[in-house]
Amino acid sequence: MRALGVIRALGPTLALATMLVLTLAAPGRAADTIRLAVQKTGTFSWELAAIRANGLDKEAGLSLEVTELASTEAGKIALRAGSADIILSDWLWVSRERALGAKLTFYPYSSALGAVMVPASSPIKTLADLKGRKLAIAGGAIDKSWLLLQASMKQDGIDLKSEATIVYGAPPLIAAKALDGEMDASLNFWNFCAQLEAKGFRRLAGIEDILPKLGAKGAVSAVGYVFDESWAASHKDAVARFIAMTRKAKELLVTSDAAWDKIAPLTGTSDATLLKTYRDRYRDGIPRRSIDDEEKDARVLYRVLAETGGRDLVGPAAELDPGTFYHAVPGD
Repeated sequence: MRALGVIRALGPTLALATMLVLTLAAPGRAADTIRLAVQKTGTFSWELAAIRANGLDKEAGLSLEVTELASTEAGKIALRAGSADIILSDWLWVSRERALGAKLTFYPYSSALGAVMVPASSPIKTLADLKGRKLAIAGGAIDKSWLLLQASMKQDGIDLKSEATIVYGAPPLIAAKALDGEMDASLNFWNFCAQLEAKGFRRLAGIEDILPKLGAKGAVSAVGYVFDESWAASHKDAVARFIAMTRKAKELLVTSDAAWDKIAPLTGTSDATLLKTYRDRYRDGIPRRSIDDEEKDARVLYRVLAETGGRDLVGPAAELDPGTFYHAVPGD
């Protein structure tokens, strides 16, 4: 009773904050469980390692149950099957699933995108120089970065699909072939581009560099945390704490090189140059814009992708579904 009297004397706003602290600090309070399906070799595993190493999950009152999977497709299956609460995927897939009846939603995780890479000594100096060259594409014919690159080049009157020799392959294979000198240039995911960069390759153009030409106003988060909106509605506070926790982890990885030393074994390399490139590119990709700005640019790029990739890419919807982005995080 004496404690309650002291709290009332503090005023309503401070009293509420004090009561919240007392509640969170109460012994025996069970942590909220969130089930994560994570690609074993993905960068989200780096973030989770930083979270656990620094006790950020306990600080947030969360218990993270992590299932490691071999691919991003396996994560999508886990989410749709109800065996995971949160995965990483892109807003394009979320919007397509919503158009087909699945009410998923998306919150930005990273704006790190791929790049067109060439050997350091390559005579290719601009994207226009890719005409007549052999260009390898990671991810297939409807890879988003490849479609955005095509759309950008068409504005300059260049149809890369017909004016260059195009080959497709899995990201590790494309990176290996690039190192072997079997193609003039390659478009690959950002982490494989980092590997090439550490080997002396040159970034001809990052996909983020061409987005303003397509109408985007800033860096767009292509990858995000994806979850079911009905689950989020019933776990709103836990989702907010999860997002706040991951923001703290990102800030730690931005400000502390020592934090990188702890997660270095997860990157699969001990090469100092490559570790630095991974670190720098990861940091570059941390979202720093409002959710409204992210969504506006995603809507613009969705139209570009729908026009270039067609129904095979976006399904039946010509516009980004209005509920694709999650807007219920405090401060957004």
